[in-house]
Amino acid sequence: MPRNEDRRVAVTGLGIVSPVGSELESFWQRVVRGETGIKPCSFDSSFDPLEILAAQVEDFDPDAHFPARLMTQLDRNTQFAIVAARSAVADAGLVLDDDERPHAAVIMGTGIGGIGTLEQGYARFYGEHNARLHPLTVPRAMANSCASQISMALGLKGEAFAVSSACASATHAIGTAMRLIKWGEADVVLAGGTEAMIFPTPVRAWRALRVMSEDGCRPFCATRNGMVLGEGAGVLVLEAAGRAHRRGARIYGYVDGYGATADAADLTAPQVDGASHAITRALRSAGFAPDSVQYVNAHGTGTRINDAVETQAIRASFGPAADRLMVSSSKAVLGHLMGAAGAAEAVITLLALQRQLVPPTAGWTKADPDCDLDIVPNVARPAAIRRALSNSFAFGGLNAVLALSAREEVVDD
Repeated sequence: MPRNEDRRVAVTGLGIVSPVGSELESFWQRVVRGETGIKPCSFDSSFDPLEILAAQVEDFDPDAHFPARLMTQLDRNTQFAIVAARSAVADAGLVLDDDERPHAAVIMGTGIGGIGTLEQGYARFYGEHNARLHPLTVPRAMANSCASQISMALGLKGEAFAVSSACASATHAIGTAMRLIKWGEADVVLAGGTEAMIFPTPVRAWRALRVMSEDGCRPFCATRNGMVLGEGAGVLVLEAAGRAHRRGARIYGYVDGYGATADAADLTAPQVDGASHAITRALRSAGFAPDSVQYVNAHGTGTRINDAVETQAIRASFGPAADRLMVSSSKAVLGHLMGAAGAAEAVITLLALQRQLVPPTAGWTKADPDCDLDIVPNVARPAAIRRALSNSFAFGGLNAVLALSAREEVVDD
């Protein structure tokens, strides 16, 4: 099917709120230096004090971003989302008139929504025995609050909704946004993900799964022993390429393809076939031959099973070309941002394409024969990167992959 270059999907703005910074350049520098945002985190309790490792957003002051009257409406995850969206719009130099606003959409991913608000409600009801909850508990906690609040904050009147598919949420959101633009249903879409779940109850719930590391995240390393929770948000401004070119926008790169599948097998254990099929669909959607891709930003959680299965899936999809791929995970730096992970990792992949620099897999100490890819250990690598993938594989057996290309990339009809 011939490609309509005017409807190709350009990325013109990036916004980030992360454990290693909320300004794009400083964020990127810490990622490429492998400087982790993971630190000890404690929760006091008279019956169960808890210390874990987590990657928290420490430099975030809500009062610097929102008036008091609005703060009553916003869970922490929605605060992150709005700030990242504003940053992305500013980065894009995007100004919409009244005729354009109905054609500007918002699609955000979140794994669990406003759980901080629910946590406060439970503490009030069960801990303080207070039956009167905050009157805005429901609109603060609802999963679509992030998308709704962005649409209201920025006056965007196209489609606005949230996608919830665990840690594939943001990648599903960006892929759906790409389709809206390609199909002519929107000219501009703000898409990404947000998550803020580092609170006592969700932390204990994750700990009960026995997938969390007590000594750090080490993706693809022989000594890896689990993931580390993180929080934050990432938002991309996706724009019809013709519109972006006409307004002289700076273009980071293009979202050329998207693949999504379900394992239909196991709630928590990833499957090679499902992940591999999503990768293959993304490549076909973009028209990328496997040997034309140079870099994969891996899901790479640092758990024993995930990293081994992802390695097998990459080999199944790329065949002999897998030996020439550079593959890295950002989760040793950011922690696992859950519903925001795919957005932050798409930001990283686009910056890698723009800067021609592959970020490292930090924390790596020892090779694992089950993860026998070039995982760019510990040190960023200058490289000619024209095409890249960004992988997200979630609980529930949900897989989503983006195919991205550099600014000057030419895609044949």
